[in-house]
Amino acid sequence: MSKDRLQSFTDGVIAILITIMILEIKIPHGNDWAALGPLVPVMLTYLLSFIYLGIYWNNHHHMLHTTSTVTGGILWANLNLLFWLSLIPATTEWVDVTDYAPVPTALYGAVLLLAGAAYTLLQRLIIRSQGRASLLKRAVGVDWKGKLSVVLYATAVACAFAYPPVAVAIYALVALLWLVPDRRIERLLAASTK
Repeated sequence: MSKDRLQSFTDGVIAILITIMILEIKIPHGNDWAALGPLVPVMLTYLLSFIYLGIYWNNHHHMLHTTSTVTGGILWANLNLLFWLSLIPATTEWVDVTDYAPVPTALYGAVLLLAGAAYTLLQRLIIRSQGRASLLKRAVGVDWKGKLSVVLYATAVACAFAYPPVAVAIYALVALLWLVPDRRIERLLAASTK
């Protein structure tokens, strides 16, 4: 089965999720700069969530470039990833309306953790279908960023109950780890086409 349909579907879902998030931001009623003040925390949470969705979209794109065919298991694993990503707008909104209360902040992190686990599962199923010598396996290697992310997410979720701002800072740190797409995939793809 071709990967094009999977990639197009994923692109569409992520675009819709970003659209949903921006529609949740309420326009201020004032007509001066002070009216924007209450929007600052909302915009920061939106920015973090937007970056996360962008990271998944970007890395998913790179990962699928290493994939020649798609199996039924890969399709279901991709849907699992999209399920967890689809919860990002709702948890973003909950964090915003509760001013970073502990439970919403912890749930936000739990969704990020489970989206990361779903991405890892998808990655492993692609590697299994393509073989241990696949481009993706060579690019991922031991996946230190993935393992470190799980530890940081779990730490942040626990932290959220006592220190929500620290948890949010850790979520931002994980985003920074993933902001630049994995250059190993780009290098391996370039080398394989020569």
